[in-house]
Amino acid sequence: MDLIVTLLITLILPLATGILFIYSDRRKQEPARNEELTSSINGLLPQTQCGACGYPDCHSYAEAIVAGASDIHQCPPGGTDTVSRLAELLEGTALFQHYDTSIDQPPLVAAIDEQLCIGCVKCIIACPVDAIIGAAKQMHSVLPKICTGCGLCIAPCPVECITLALAETRIKRFVWSKPGSTTAGVHA
Repeated sequence: MDLIVTLLITLILPLATGILFIYSDRRKQEPARNEELTSSINGLLPQTQCGACGYPDCHSYAEAIVAGASDIHQCPPGGTDTVSRLAELLEGTALFQHYDTSIDQPPLVAAIDEQLCIGCVKCIIACPVDAIIGAAKQMHSVLPKICTGCGLCIAPCPVECITLALAETRIKRFVWSKPGSTTAGVHA
């Protein structure tokens, strides 16, 4: 009987110790993996720090995605391109859920009513992507190709001359057809 107890102790004790080491090593590696994934996701985000996703900055949004607290459709400035790249990055992970890579909100850009603008420069300071140009006490303009539509310029404007409007759609490809054909037209 003593031989069996001794044999069990010499076999079970090292096995239990090994299992504890493996478990503690995995617990140490998981935060490193999460931080690496957070960093990768953050690198794909537009870095406008606009808060349109509901988080104060892009890094916090990336952390929420990794934690499973948010999905990848919450970044309007990033648009469908960012959603597609995030879906591609997360494919094959537990966070991937066959995402529809479209985004519900149409692309928006800021528009300044030039008749009301007093040139206070508050919108220029608020814009995270420098899409508003102008000088103090001069009329300002928005560069629509740069504007992400985050809306951070609206609140600081003292005369309420800034609105968000639908972004102008651009033709990606036009297909010429033979005369008499009905296949000519714009293709997105």
